[in-house]
Amino acid sequence: MTKDPFTISKKILLPLLASIMAVSPLAIDLYLPAMPQIADELTTTMPSVQNTLSIYLVGYALGLLFFGPLADKYPRRNLVMIGLLGFTLATLALPFATSIEAFTGVRFVQAFISSAATVVVPGTIREIYQKNTAKGLSYVSMIMMLAPMIAPSIGSVILALHSWQAIFFALAFYACLILLFAFKQLPNRAESIANKESEQQAEPQITTPSFLGRYKIVLGNKPARLELIASMMISLAFFAYITAVPFVYMTVFQVSEFTFSVLFAATVAALMTAHFINTRLVVRKGSRAMLGYGLLVAVVSASSLVIVNYWQLPIAYTIASVLPLMGSISMIAVNADAIILQKFAEQSGTATAVIGVLRFGIGGLAGPILAFFYDGSAMPFSLLMWLSVLVVLLVQLPRFLGDKAMSDKTSQQEKASKRA
Repeated sequence: MTKDPFTISKKILLPLLASIMAVSPLAIDLYLPAMPQIADELTTTMPSVQNTLSIYLVGYALGLLFFGPLADKYPRRNLVMIGLLGFTLATLALPFATSIEAFTGVRFVQAFISSAATVVVPGTIREIYQKNTAKGLSYVSMIMMLAPMIAPSIGSVILALHSWQAIFFALAFYACLILLFAFKQLPNRAESIANKESEQQAEPQITTPSFLGRYKIVLGNKPARLELIASMMISLAFFAYITAVPFVYMTVFQVSEFTFSVLFAATVAALMTAHFINTRLVVRKGSRAMLGYGLLVAVVSASSLVIVNYWQLPIAYTIASVLPLMGSISMIAVNADAIILQKFAEQSGTATAVIGVLRFGIGGLAGPILAFFYDGSAMPFSLLMWLSVLVVLLVQLPRFLGDKAMSDKTSQQEKASKRA
């Protein structure tokens, strides 16, 4: 029986969408503890195995570019089935790789095909939540963040009990379970898409955008470009943290591995807390206002981070700056995405692809930038996060001032009408 996304229980749908989105974080983080063993068994070097992370990100970004416009043309449920099935088969092939070249090639395929499943999620959330899209995105992000938090620990346990191959068998089992659950529960929009296409055929003046035409619609929208810049730059700040935080905590401040894991978990908790706050307030305040609140906290926290590291204050001051900064970054990102998706009701898949590619593209620059400005301190990391937030502020400030001027004008008109 076909399910409609507006009647299916959100208590079922949101965890399912989060589970689909968690596929890639699990694929990235689950095998991290096994990298040395993989390098030994495939008779290669650690850098070669570490490069499979970069290959995964490249494959995923290219997959988004390919499947994004298809998600706007074909039933999303079909793409989820293709993505999860392909991901499961590729994951099952990884344990049988006998060389690093084969392992790397399958990782690329695994990432590329998985994007078919994940690219449809934001569009599905937009359909359900409409103007409250940010609330749905926050719920899904909050659930999904459990994956990167627990994945390395799960990988370590599996590695201790068996082998690195078992990690990928476990990942394939997870993907297979989600595939079966999605097959049974995921909404199918085949009928609505068929009806839409028949309506377009009945009205010759309405033409369906081409593959590249969908990208032209998204990238040609000037207001959306400003939101895309904000989303991209806030991602640079996020990836700067992910790239630099092991060095900052364990080398600069010389904390133990256990303390580092606790601090990293605290950061994830800060991200989840920010998403929870967003779900409580965004319906009443709106995505633009919540983005503004997040940006205000980010500017203050990022500035504080630069100051405390310039003065070389104890680690407690860095932690006190980083936790609200990372929480505010997540709030900015989810609300910027919601604003973008609301602009493209018919091109949500393409918009999702553009957001994803820009994020991964700019995120990939964080490492080289930090390496170029490396000086053995936490200052390059602090300055990169601060500058990223500053660019977002510069992009968003005219929008906030324009909204305020419009609000003041409306208020004056209302007062004048009451006097009349």
